[in-house]
Amino acid sequence: MSEAFELSCADFKPLDLVQAAGSFEDARDSLLEQSREYLDTQMAAVRHYHRQGAGGRDVTRALTRIFDHLNQQLFAAASWKLDPASVDCCALLALGGYGRCEMNPRSDLDLMFYYTDQGRAAAEKISDRILYLLWDLSLDVGYSVRSASDCLEQAGQDITVRTAMLDARFLCGNTDVQDEFFKRVFTYVLNHSTQNFIKAKLQENQERRHKYGSSVYLLEPNIKEGEGGLRDLHAALWVARIKFKAASLRDLVVRGVLNEEEANDLEEAYDYLWNIRNELHFLSTRKTDQILFEQQSKIAEFLGYKDNKRAPAVEQFMQDYYTHAAYVEHLASALIVKATRRDEVKKRVLGFFVRRNLDDGFTILRGEIRGGSDEQFRENPALIMKAFELAQAHNAELSVPLKLYIRQNLELINDRVRRSKEMNETFLRILRHPKAVGKTLRQMHHLHVLNHFIPEFRRIFCKVQFDLYHIYTVDIHSLFAVEEICRLWDGEYDEEYPLLARLAKDVEKRELLLLAILFHDIGKGEGKDHSTKGASMIPTIARRMGLNREDSKRLQFLVQNHLSMVHISQRRDLHDNRTITDFAAQMGMSENLKMLYLLTFADVRSVGPDVWSEWKGQLLQELYEKTYDLLEKGDFYQEKRSEKVRNRKRKVRTALMEDFPESRVNRCLANLSTRYLLSYHAWEIIKHLRLSLGRGKASLALQVDQHPEQDYTELTLATLDSPGLFSQIAGVMAAHAINILGAQIHTRKNGLVLDVLQVKSMTGEAVESDAKWQRVEKDLTGVIEGRVFVEDLLSRQKAPDFMVTREKPLSPNHVDISNDVSDQYTVIDIYAHDRIGLLYDITRTLTELGLYIAVSKISTKVDQVADVFYVSDIFGQKIGPEEKITRVKETLLSCLAE
Repeated sequence: MSEAFELSCADFKPLDLVQAAGSFEDARDSLLEQSREYLDTQMAAVRHYHRQGAGGRDVTRALTRIFDHLNQQLFAAASWKLDPASVDCCALLALGGYGRCEMNPRSDLDLMFYYTDQGRAAAEKISDRILYLLWDLSLDVGYSVRSASDCLEQAGQDITVRTAMLDARFLCGNTDVQDEFFKRVFTYVLNHSTQNFIKAKLQENQERRHKYGSSVYLLEPNIKEGEGGLRDLHAALWVARIKFKAASLRDLVVRGVLNEEEANDLEEAYDYLWNIRNELHFLSTRKTDQILFEQQSKIAEFLGYKDNKRAPAVEQFMQDYYTHAAYVEHLASALIVKATRRDEVKKRVLGFFVRRNLDDGFTILRGEIRGGSDEQFRENPALIMKAFELAQAHNAELSVPLKLYIRQNLELINDRVRRSKEMNETFLRILRHPKAVGKTLRQMHHLHVLNHFIPEFRRIFCKVQFDLYHIYTVDIHSLFAVEEICRLWDGEYDEEYPLLARLAKDVEKRELLLLAILFHDIGKGEGKDHSTKGASMIPTIARRMGLNREDSKRLQFLVQNHLSMVHISQRRDLHDNRTITDFAAQMGMSENLKMLYLLTFADVRSVGPDVWSEWKGQLLQELYEKTYDLLEKGDFYQEKRSEKVRNRKRKVRTALMEDFPESRVNRCLANLSTRYLLSYHAWEIIKHLRLSLGRGKASLALQVDQHPEQDYTELTLATLDSPGLFSQIAGVMAAHAINILGAQIHTRKNGLVLDVLQVKSMTGEAVESDAKWQRVEKDLTGVIEGRVFVEDLLSRQKAPDFMVTREKPLSPNHVDISNDVSDQYTVIDIYAHDRIGLLYDITRTLTELGLYIAVSKISTKVDQVADVFYVSDIFGQKIGPEEKITRVKETLLSCLAE
């Protein structure tokens, strides 16, 4: 335990300076200098106090004392030689967080210069003198100059003002004036229009959560305004104090609203958050309450966390933070419920106020499920699960006493209970229920029942993934994924995703799909290769739940392969027959494919708000449909492909001969590969070839097609082949701040090139500006003709303001090269940190290595790119031997490091 903070202020004497100078104005420069020295000295001392291990509460009190002394001394100096009668009608009050003695290093000062009778002139003069000094000291100051009538008027109109005055504290001035404030104003604030105040605060609370994130588990949480943060505790105490007319937290204990243990829990919750907020403020160059990635590691180090085999220090710290935040949310909610629960009344209206008996000793009253006796739960702990089932079935809430009982008796759910038939059948019925599955699971998670019923789930409780791609902790991501599937069942996605909605409603065993979603990331608590580690846990879980062998095998299959569809759809050529054949063999049967498709949709949709895109959805659907056709039609699928080629050639020839000579059309068709003909519909091929045949003597023909519903633009280019052509195209796109999502490169035997690119703007939308595309075409033509150099274009391009970002957690650059993925090409997977011109540098390097790019797929996860290239050498062969593969890998890694 740290020693008490000693305030060293013997040299800080503002009144002496004013008296020596003869007036406040003449002493102002000296006052400012001495005040700055005082603050610098005290802040350095309190920082040392904090770093030596002082608790959060101790540091906030020390900071409050520092600013109390500053304001008290300045008030005395600013009052000198003013009319004594007027000064005697003034008092300086601290409001808000300062009033609560909750000062953190970068907290603002909320001051009220309060006056009575003839004190207005002195209050205005004193405030004017003090405030300009404080502002010159670079302090954030909120202030007001008010009489009692002003306070009452403002409190009646503005809930924020009323709330700030609820935390008023006397600093200096006349104590009689202070007494008048607390008698006239504070009493009004505490007692007037209680229900309206509570209603307004709860609405404010809801709006705050919506603004700052409605989950405790955001990966860069706001420690003040975010859920589970300080403001949750503030709001709960404000509501409780107004409801029960209590001056403080301790007063709530005196009035019997809280017991000592509950009050201590609240104070410890404050202490933990203050300690972190103090360190966050000391680390920051400006006021901030969001725990950004670059600060999380430093705070973890300050708190003494160390890397271990299970997880890095920063992940351990954040896991503890989320656990604490969830508990804060629980404490705050419980207190708000106490304050807002209506008194029991005897009047019975429309059945809502009528107590109804349910199964196993439970009752429902006022929309709340209430439990039987403690003895019943001890005799049959499976009733804990029954409580959630009843709440789900009756669209009701668990009563506060029942919630508290469950939280305090989780040890009843031992291994015997979690293996019991009753417990597991109840849980599976909850999953099968058509409504409120996600809500029920989240309630079970919130009360820690899920962790005790499924011990493996405890390993991902509040588990952090230290990157910018995953917005939520692992457990919450899994619960959100469950809710995505429920939205399909509820019809919310019928119009937007009709295929997925139909497949979801065709699922025979809904509970099995939900278990797969709930467990898909369960291996992340064990380190790398979480798919395999999670799958290895499934047989044990399945036996415990009483699942049959077939369901256990399918559940294990889904967990093992839950990343497969994302990987293949986004990183493999879906026009390559080998890709589809291999994936179909992996799936084995169409039921596995259907459930994996649904799981993948839910998984991606629940990672974060901007992770899913219609482009990704389109790729997933294409993979599903092609694989489903192969699984269902078998050999006929291969025969159908050959028939498709013949039909497409016939349709294309007929259409093109309307505009071009038959000989040109025939030569053009003869140069088309089977792969190209199978990659596009006939109408797309006709459009491509019209562009190519109509190019004439121009160096480039370009066509832009918008796909606003999928938020991307498709670009088709026809030109002559030249070394490094795709690299040049990539460079021009980078110079115009256009992101390439995918590229299909078709080079015919006669040297004509047709490239099809899917692109987006830097902000993730289709590029719809005609003027921009005219500039792109002009620069592309200049580059192809050798009049313009890509390097010159890129040198003029800088990252836009929204792209200039702060430090991020980086993964090391990585290159994988495989000759097994495709029958025709070597596939190169590149993982790197994103930067302007990266794709140009990679493709230029591949060209310099003598490699030709046939297909490129580009994927960016916030700040990390995952690019894929299907390449061949100058002879159209795969890369070989091993020494050349090693040289290619080393050269690419060197390029990425530049």
